[in-house]
Amino acid sequence: MRRSIRPSAALAVATLLFGSGCAVGPDFERPAAPDVKGYTAEPPKEATSSADVAGGGAQRFVGGKDIPGQWWQLFRSPALDGLVRQALDNNPDLQAAQAALRQAQQLSAAQGGALFPAVDAGFSETRQKFAGAQFGQPALSSIFSLANASVGVSYVVDVFGGTRRAIESAEAQAEMQRYQLEASYLSLTANVVTAAVQEASLRAQVAATRDIIELETTQLDVVRRQFEVGGASKADVLAQEATLAQARANLPPLEKMLAQQRNMLTALVGRFPSQEIAEKFDLEKLELPLELPLSLPSQLVEQRPDIRAAEAQLHQASAEVGVAIANRLPSITLNANAASYANKMSDLFSAGTGAWAIGAGVTQPIFRGGALMHEQDAAEAALDMAAAQYRSTVISAFRNVADTLRALQSDADALKEQLAAETAASDSLGLARQQYSAGAISYLTLLNAERTYEQTRIGLIQAQALRFADTAALFQALGGGWWNRNDLAKSAT
Repeated sequence: MRRSIRPSAALAVATLLFGSGCAVGPDFERPAAPDVKGYTAEPPKEATSSADVAGGGAQRFVGGKDIPGQWWQLFRSPALDGLVRQALDNNPDLQAAQAALRQAQQLSAAQGGALFPAVDAGFSETRQKFAGAQFGQPALSSIFSLANASVGVSYVVDVFGGTRRAIESAEAQAEMQRYQLEASYLSLTANVVTAAVQEASLRAQVAATRDIIELETTQLDVVRRQFEVGGASKADVLAQEATLAQARANLPPLEKMLAQQRNMLTALVGRFPSQEIAEKFDLEKLELPLELPLSLPSQLVEQRPDIRAAEAQLHQASAEVGVAIANRLPSITLNANAASYANKMSDLFSAGTGAWAIGAGVTQPIFRGGALMHEQDAAEAALDMAAAQYRSTVISAFRNVADTLRALQSDADALKEQLAAETAASDSLGLARQQYSAGAISYLTLLNAERTYEQTRIGLIQAQALRFADTAALFQALGGGWWNRNDLAKSAT
């Protein structure tokens, strides 16, 4: 007796025959790490110089030292740690990046459904009047009901791997979004740290400017008394008044920048300006990390989230070439349908009401006006572009690390010299005031000493802040230790 082949059996056989074919297009291989031994032309010094002031310790570069996931805690500031955590919980840009990752993951999962047969069920019931005039018999007429229940199965056999390449592309897109999320996390934490350091710097500059105003006010009283007894000229009084006025004029811009910096920090933690944060920052209460990690150049391509995102984009472009090639090749579709037809609902699935069909089709694009060829050429050009963008991202990352290493060594030297300049200027000003009171020097000499001291004091504060800011920049440049974190990445997946 001859056996009939059921639709499900036919689909299974077709899947075994055609579903294991090779996927067309290039198989992606991760780019090799750059063959370089260091970040700068000459090895960085083992340690920076030091200065006897807050934030003036000698920093030592430790090759191969790992980076903690919460690297900002190395500044030993509970206020800073709390503010970073608020930002991670409430920053809307970070929340948008998390949602983008979830979207990409779901789209990737949806794309994976193309590997399975599509099964659809349908049901309909109609009441219809049959008119014989449609067939040349006007006298014939009938009213009847028709109920239909059916199940249809269709399956596109992935002979050339186009579907698998499309899934590969979607997975690479999700991977890229994952690393873009890590980049957003790193950027946010680094921005909070540097903004807090800048606030501390501005707060110190405001305090120093107020001290200078107080000193200049006291000096004006001295010059006026000298003028009253004939020891100073009216020009000396006017010059001191101008110096005091200039010192006062320097204060509002600093206060404005401080207020704007507070607004920036408030926005970073996801609040409105009227909901100002309570935390305030002082350079004296920040601890400068003295042991700095220095990852091997071969590790940087693994650690930088922007490089990993560019790599995933390259992977996606590679898979899209396979999709474009598969679109130019034959497509095999299998179909099966099982149905039941009856004039009454109660008769559905009764003997003699069943019907089924099974079929297969092959479609080969013949002429599309050159569209498919051009789409393949465009995909290959996109792959070349992604490769160039990846290399550019790697070069920029290495330059970023090199710039930061240079900055840290320069910052330490600058702070040392700035401290010496401020100390000398302070001693010079004290001596000049004594000599002026004794009539040993002219007012012009005193005025020059005052201006030099004002410049060096503000310069010292700025030099202190730069060491903290560039230290944070180094952690960011090396990738921020996201691989040692298990909080954000898991919550977003």
